[in-house]
Amino acid sequence: MPEVNSLKSASDILAAGRKIQQGQIRTISENIANANATANNPGGVPYSRKIAVFSPIVPDSDDDPVGHIVKDTTPFRTRYDPSNVAASENGFVMLPNVDTMVEFSNFQAATRSYELSYSASSKIDAVTQATIDLLK
Repeated sequence: MPEVNSLKSASDILAAGRKIQQGQIRTISENIANANATANNPGGVPYSRKIAVFSPIVPDSDDDPVGHIVKDTTPFRTRYDPSNVAASENGFVMLPNVDTMVEFSNFQAATRSYELSYSASSKIDAVTQATIDLLK
C-alpha cells in the first residue's frame, strides 16, 4: 500500500514542475509576441530573445521558479527595408533573433509537460483517495 507521505511529496514535486513550465510558457509567449518588433530609431537594436533560467524551488513556495532571464546572444536577423523607421544608412533593418518555429515548438513541449504533470497529479489524488477509502 502506498505511503500517504510519499504521495504528498510526489504531488509537491509535480506542482513545482508545473510552476517551472508556467515560467517557461510566459517567457516563450513574450518572445513570440515580439518576434517582429523593430527598434524605434534608425540603426537601433530590436527586441532580443529571452531565455528563462530556472532556480531550484521549494514545494509549497510562492517564489517564482524563474531565477532570472538572460538575453539570447545569437545575431539579429536583417532585412532590406529602407522605408522602415529603424533602417540603417544602408537601408537594412535589424529584426529580433526570435525564430517563431523554435518558439512554437518549445511552447508545445512546455504545454505538454504541464498537461502531463497535471494528469499525474490527478492520478496521485485518485490513489490517495482510494487509500483513504481503504483505511476507513
